[in-house]
Amino acid sequence: MVEILESWLKPSDRGIEWGSGRSTIWLAKRIGSLVSVEHNPVWYRRISAELKARGLQNVEYHLCEDAHEYSRLTDNFSSEAFDFCFVDGEARDHCALKAISLVKPGGILIVDNCNWYLPTPKHSFSPFSRNAEQGPYIGKWNLFLDDVRGWRQVWTTNGVTDSGLWIKPAATDEPRRDLEMLEQFSAGHQP
Repeated sequence: MVEILESWLKPSDRGIEWGSGRSTIWLAKRIGSLVSVEHNPVWYRRISAELKARGLQNVEYHLCEDAHEYSRLTDNFSSEAFDFCFVDGEARDHCALKAISLVKPGGILIVDNCNWYLPTPKHSFSPFSRNAEQGPYIGKWNLFLDDVRGWRQVWTTNGVTDSGLWIKPAATDEPRRDLEMLEQFSAGHQP
C-alpha cells in the first residue's frame, strides 16, 4: 500500500485519517494538510511530540476519547472535502461510511486491516480474515460495500493484514445516506 500511496499522493493533497501513528508522520511529509483523529491520550501525546520534533505543522490533530465524538468530528466538514480518507482507528465501520461522502470524486478511501471486517479475495492468506461465506463483519460493513459498489478497488496484503483502497468515481450516483439514519443504525435502531 505504501508504494501505491507514494505514487498517488500530491503535495497539494488534503487528507483525513482516523487513527494516528507512523502514518501521520509519513503522510504529513508528503501532502499539504492532514486532519488526524486519535482516541488514545498517551498515543496522542506521543505523536504530537513527534510532529513537533520534526517541525510538521500541517496536521490538524484531534484527541477524541469519546467514541461518539471520535466518529462525529467530521460532521463539520463539507462533503467531498478530502483527496483521501484513511480509516485505521476506532469505529472503523462508522468512519468508513462517513469517509464515502468526505472523499472527492477521483479521490481514494483506504481501510486498513480490512480483512478483519470484509470478505477477503482468494489471494489473501492473512490470519483472522473473513471469507465469502462469513460475509462482512456486521451490518454497517454491508452498507459500506453497497455504497462503494462500482468503485475501483485495490486490495493489498502483506500476509499478516490487508488494506483496501477504493477510488471514488469522478461522476457518481452513489447513495447519500442520511447521517441521522446512520446514527440510528449505530445505536442499534432500525430506521
